[in-house]
Amino acid sequence: MVSVKNKHRLFTQGIIALLVAIISLSGVAQTDRLGLPELGNSASDVLSNSEEREYAENLVRQMRAYELLVEDPLINDFFSDMGFNLVSRSDQPEAAFTFVVLDQSVINAFAAPGGVVALHSGLILLAETQDEVAGVLSHEIAHITQLHMYRAFEKGKTMSILAMLAMMGLILAGGGDGDVVTGAMMGAQSVAQQAQINFTRHNEVEADRVGIRTLSASGYDPQGMADFFAKMGQTSRANGEGPPEFLRTHPVSVNRIAEAEGRIQNLPPVVPADGRQFFVVQSRLRALLEKDPNVAINHFETELEKPLTEARKNGYLYGLAIALQKNAQYEKAGTILSDLLEKEPARLAFQLQMANLHLAKGLYQQAIDALADLYLSFPGNQAIALEYGKALLSESKQEQAETASVVLRQQLASQKNDPALYALYAQAANLAGDEIRSTEAIAESYYQRGGVQEALIQLERLTRRDDLDYYQRARINARLMELRIEAGDQGRNVKKDK
Repeated sequence: MVSVKNKHRLFTQGIIALLVAIISLSGVAQTDRLGLPELGNSASDVLSNSEEREYAENLVRQMRAYELLVEDPLINDFFSDMGFNLVSRSDQPEAAFTFVVLDQSVINAFAAPGGVVALHSGLILLAETQDEVAGVLSHEIAHITQLHMYRAFEKGKTMSILAMLAMMGLILAGGGDGDVVTGAMMGAQSVAQQAQINFTRHNEVEADRVGIRTLSASGYDPQGMADFFAKMGQTSRANGEGPPEFLRTHPVSVNRIAEAEGRIQNLPPVVPADGRQFFVVQSRLRALLEKDPNVAINHFETELEKPLTEARKNGYLYGLAIALQKNAQYEKAGTILSDLLEKEPARLAFQLQMANLHLAKGLYQQAIDALADLYLSFPGNQAIALEYGKALLSESKQEQAETASVVLRQQLASQKNDPALYALYAQAANLAGDEIRSTEAIAESYYQRGGVQEALIQLERLTRRDDLDYYQRARINARLMELRIEAGDQGRNVKKDK
């Protein structure tokens, strides 16, 4: 008998394996389930722009539904900014991209149709510099801009999209049953093997060539790409393990690294940045994902005993402060943050963490005042808006909830796909006395986490109220119609796959 905990673990692993098999470098899209055309008609005209956006949004919602995403605006914004900086210097600067970080300790990254590029947390934590992560991102971006995924599918028409979607339907229908997941993972591995055959050495070398050029044009040290590939190989050999997952899907040879380094020699020299914000974000990622704060504390304290640049040292101190706060060692955390703010008073991550520490200590007004000043200076910043909203709601006061409701609703105008933002706005609207907006926000939070049926239930309950005005009812009914159509399409595709 498989325990519930093990079932959930197997279920998650199965989903990850299946996602990588379906959407990594084979680029086979989830077309039928999303009502999109099958890939393989033309390498240059497979999906329209609107279909690519729809695919990307559905894929992100699916990953969120299985709790694969790191949902932290400071972390996400940093790597999105890095990605879009690279895209702006790529062969397709106007192309739509979505960059996400996955809470997965394996060393991997992948690109998917629709411009979705995912970095695994394990890869980010292994990197020594931001140039190494930028090298991975530029490589993945090149796979998309050079249409490698679509070409791979054209050459590998024996890979059935319907078969892969059937596997996914089986996993979902099985509810995470261990035997079902194991069977699906075996099928996913065979798909991945076929995809690896189809994804040729030429595509890898071309992605290196294009990616290196993009790196250099974007101000990153292109040597970072070659260094990171070599580092992964050395790490696996030193530990006596097989190659990291990234090297399985991106085979790297000594000749390939030498070719990359040869191209780098012909590019103008780049003076690497000190990577201050990268070390801050990397340390934040480690501190937030580590379940046992004592493990994170030991890690940062050990690293801080080594000779370090100021940029790296400040990043590690920041991570240590977060870990100490998680361990309820508030005074030590506060001392470190005060010292960091004295060195870098404008560093937003330090300011937000100090405000968060004030909240943890019950110093609500001190946190609110600090965050209000930040919000007035940067009203469009998502990290500030979320932290400010939480602070305003910390005492459950209606007046403060009304302010939070305004702040968060303004944020939703530009961040329409963030479930945490919807959930916080729902709380604010409820405390402010607007039950209708609160329920609508709860429905959207469910939807953004993949819960179409749950969202429908919330909105259908709203329609039974007799105090809705004309505009409220029209708005709710319009959204209900959209969700019913989507739910119907999903149901038909599940039946078809079976």
